[in-house]
Amino acid sequence: MYNFNITLTKTPKEKPELNDRLPFGKYFTDHMFIMDYEEGKGWFDPRVETYAPLSLQPATSCLHYAQETFEGMKAYRTCDDKLQLFRPYDNFKRFNNSNARICIPELDVELCVQAVKTLVNIDKDWIPAYPGTSLYIRPFIIAVDEQIGVHPASKYIFMIILSPVGSYYPDGINPVKIYVEEKYSRTSPGGTGTAKVGGNYAASLLAQKEAVNKGCIQVLWLDGAEHKYVDEVGAMNVFFVIGDEVVTPSLNDAILPGITRHSAIEVLRSGGIKVTERLLSIEEVTNAAKTGELREMFGTGTAAVVSPVGKLLYRDKEITINNNLIGSITQKLYDELTGIQTGSRPDKFGWIFPL
Repeated sequence: MYNFNITLTKTPKEKPELNDRLPFGKYFTDHMFIMDYEEGKGWFDPRVETYAPLSLQPATSCLHYAQETFEGMKAYRTCDDKLQLFRPYDNFKRFNNSNARICIPELDVELCVQAVKTLVNIDKDWIPAYPGTSLYIRPFIIAVDEQIGVHPASKYIFMIILSPVGSYYPDGINPVKIYVEEKYSRTSPGGTGTAKVGGNYAASLLAQKEAVNKGCIQVLWLDGAEHKYVDEVGAMNVFFVIGDEVVTPSLNDAILPGITRHSAIEVLRSGGIKVTERLLSIEEVTNAAKTGELREMFGTGTAAVVSPVGKLLYRDKEITINNNLIGSITQKLYDELTGIQTGSRPDKFGWIFPL
């Protein structure tokens, strides 16, 4: 359907060892997809080129006013050596929602999916075959007006780069420790929390640094207005098993609508597990821990898929969940989602797109 100009590299990179110990986001493949936008002309010149540095003027607008968006998804190599994507259309629909929030022109979703398929097929030899490994896909847009001034840009660049990544759990899936943040806010009502923009992550760095200093791996963010209700965990949406019910915060304009979050809810409900999306206070969570009703906690996201939480650090008090062990619901969900993504389990939801 789309004609992309393709220029293949004449000097391929030396590949790292494509095993389950690959660090996240350190190595990048030989090629990238790129497309330009100009006001009055629209998006034009979609192409595949050699992965290379960008040339930007010091006054380039994204460097000063952070008008940029991004997405994250993965390609997988199955046990029978087939390649497949997981819910790419949903990622690009969310991408357009992020774009709309900060005045970036809409993209053609079908073109974006075809661009990913084309690029991944060109660099398919970079996709690891070890269990738990994948090819991380990073689409992003930056504003490139060469002018300082606070206003939507008239020029943009859309790009896709690829990075082979190892298993998020090379030593097995183990529960993590999370710090409950009450001082800082990642975002607030009316803000950009529902959009995938770099500013949200920049705003989280100080709290993340302090959490690491306290022996925690990520931050559990509370609402920006009262610091009372649970929003999300760092780069993940969050779920709590309270009694016989799985509870996750209902989406609002401070919570990113995760693709894995939505998938987890569908998988759990299809298995007969009650999932409730509602307002959830940190007080309810801590009270449930005291009474023994808090049976499990986990996060969901592209990188880890499902990450069990074994401990919460709240007001300098450590709360242990399920004896710091992965719970049965968390384990079953992880097995089902990763099984669908890697082709070892049937895709009854229609989420997989073969390459």
